[in-house]
Amino acid sequence: MKTLFFNRETNKVKDRKLLNIELGRMTAQEYKDLPQSGVVVVLDNIRSAHNVGSVFRTADSFRVDKVYLCGITASPPSAQIHKSALGAEFSVEWEHCADTLQLVARLKGEGYTIVSVEQTVDSVMLDRFDRQKGVKYALIFGNEVDGVSQDVVDESDFSLEIPQFGTKHSLNVSVSAGVVLWNFRPC
Repeated sequence: MKTLFFNRETNKVKDRKLLNIELGRMTAQEYKDLPQSGVVVVLDNIRSAHNVGSVFRTADSFRVDKVYLCGITASPPSAQIHKSALGAEFSVEWEHCADTLQLVARLKGEGYTIVSVEQTVDSVMLDRFDRQKGVKYALIFGNEVDGVSQDVVDESDFSLEIPQFGTKHSLNVSVSAGVVLWNFRPC
């Protein structure tokens, strides 16, 4: 049962933040022992190790099975990744792959639906997309400047676009991962 506090000065009920020990978080091993979620993340030539660490942390939060680090994308161990990941690089499985296209071919062979998170002519807006139960998804996030490589987009089953309503036409890659992975969280 949640405990609320009454502030006599303001005559309002106040909520209390939970302490870290009250959150009931699992260990890295317990995370690894969970059933597969059917979602993997592919990082296509991400320049910033801080962005990589942030994606690891988000991947852990939304129970991604694995993060693939392709091309120039930094990989653990890295102080910069660890600073943003806060240890999530130890709970989420990862693999470095030199070539994103070769990985895409491998993931297709393993039954994944390949999804480039990118603005394309025929992209599906995220708010109009429904995750299909039982389908495995490989979500590809691209370079901070160039996005997902065109040759990777060409090999994808479809592209998913985050609707945006301001003057900018892109989000930071780690923010994009958070928005998209929320929609792919375990059901």
